[in-house]
Amino acid sequence: MTTPATLRRRFGDGTPPDISTNPTLDSLSRNGEPIELVPASQLQKLSQKKNKKRQWLVFGLGGLFGLTIAAFFAQRHDVINFDGLVDVNFDSLLDVIPAGIVKDVRDITQHERETVNYDSFSVGLHLQSQGVRALHPIIMVPGVISTGLESWGTEEASRQYFRKRLWGSWSMMRALVLDKASWKKHIMLDKLTGLDPQGIKLRAAQGFDATDLTNAFTAAYDWRLSCEKLEVRDAYFTRLKAHIETGMRVSGQKVVLVSHSMGSQVLFYFLHWVEAEDRGGGGPKWVDTFVDSWINISGSLLGALKGYPAVLSGEMKDTAQLNAFAVYGLEKFLAKHERVEIFRAMPGASSMLPIGGNAVWGNKTFAPDDRPGQVVSYGTFVNFKESNSTKSPANLTVDESHTYLLENSETWYQDQIRSSYSYGVAHTSTEVERNARDPRKWMNPLETRLPMAPGLKIYCFYGVGKPTERSYYYREDLDPLSKLNVTIDTTLTTGEVDHGVSMGEGDGTVPLLSNGYMCAKGWHIKRYNPAGVQVKVYEMPHEPDRFSPRGGPNTGKLS
Repeated sequence: MTTPATLRRRFGDGTPPDISTNPTLDSLSRNGEPIELVPASQLQKLSQKKNKKRQWLVFGLGGLFGLTIAAFFAQRHDVINFDGLVDVNFDSLLDVIPAGIVKDVRDITQHERETVNYDSFSVGLHLQSQGVRALHPIIMVPGVISTGLESWGTEEASRQYFRKRLWGSWSMMRALVLDKASWKKHIMLDKLTGLDPQGIKLRAAQGFDATDLTNAFTAAYDWRLSCEKLEVRDAYFTRLKAHIETGMRVSGQKVVLVSHSMGSQVLFYFLHWVEAEDRGGGGPKWVDTFVDSWINISGSLLGALKGYPAVLSGEMKDTAQLNAFAVYGLEKFLAKHERVEIFRAMPGASSMLPIGGNAVWGNKTFAPDDRPGQVVSYGTFVNFKESNSTKSPANLTVDESHTYLLENSETWYQDQIRSSYSYGVAHTSTEVERNARDPRKWMNPLETRLPMAPGLKIYCFYGVGKPTERSYYYREDLDPLSKLNVTIDTTLTTGEVDHGVSMGEGDGTVPLLSNGYMCAKGWHIKRYNPAGVQVKVYEMPHEPDRFSPRGGPNTGKLS
């Protein structure tokens, strides 16, 4: 029965209607729409019917997921073989999935697209409305994850992957699932030379192929290689120099360089390479002549700490926080020692090990980014709850952790690191000038200087306010089947420590000390910036759009 209170809420009128007479349906209709009286039992059925589509969707997708997991483990135990799936047309799956489920999936996908589809061109359109026009050519140097790797090998083992991406695509996942040994062979570099293995040819996928060179160009690179080997194998820096010179020659304007994440380290190396007489041969005035400005977006100038556990134990926060079932599946699929081998056989990625040692990252009692009242300082970068053997020594600072990593790694990895990188600090101008002749130092902004280019402008953009990996808690790996000495202590969750990982300030990937120190302070020290290059800093607080998987336009996650 409809009560007066109910009708007041429905119609928003404080005066109850006259219920002494029987109103017609037309008198209750709004906007001319007919109203039909429905019994309460029937109304409940209609509500339940609405939820059935969602239940079918969850049931159907859950069933498909379960079949996938079951098939995966069956493959691992040789119960079934995936070879037959190679030629399967996955589009035909739509023919056997109930039409209602397919429709619901499409509706949800469309809704998500509409939710996050904010206008990507809004900034450009706003500037255009104010009469701003493009002036300088732009060359972009992307980060490590932004660059896919394609196979161009023509040997028999590589033909099935020809012109397919083996990093950063579904082709990678398919190759990893169906032929893990072959994928590993392709993705890993030769452990001794740091170059392609015999018969393998993996190259960086080039974007913006159809873009006018005088306007924008993406200088993609194979991030697995050290900078020295990038030039040896691909003549990368020779080609980058030529693009910059061509851009200025055609447009009549200096070039703007944009780098992201690891790309900022690669670009900093280039600024030294191009001036060196025995390398680029541009001389000390080249940068000032051809480069107007450098836009540094979340540059990992002093490293990304999460790269350390990756090469030490094949782990990081993303793996440490997995549940037991997921960990079991991951270990069966790609064990920690396999992940360590892969990461170490990509010497370029080790450029992102922490730079600056204790002078930047702190000592056993203090770190510059410690929070007030913090119990354990971030200065102890690698912590051991129990230190009773050489495998799990006392808590380690960044300096000590470098030593520990090399002592517990293969000779070939030690040789690759020592011949390619330096992670220290130069304390005098004399040291800085001497390091200008040592290519191992060219990626380290604390051991070398900015170019003698007073006209150069640097703009630093980086995010803040998003928890970022800062230190780790390890334990000895007692698993008799393990090939590693230590593993992250995932059982430790207390205070600011989550599954053995302690979080600090940053953009979610790169810590604030790495993103911000050189921009906010380091390049204001004369020995690192003797020409007085102008540096401007733009910190972007993390204010994510909760409906956007990538955070939306106000996210601080830039790396």
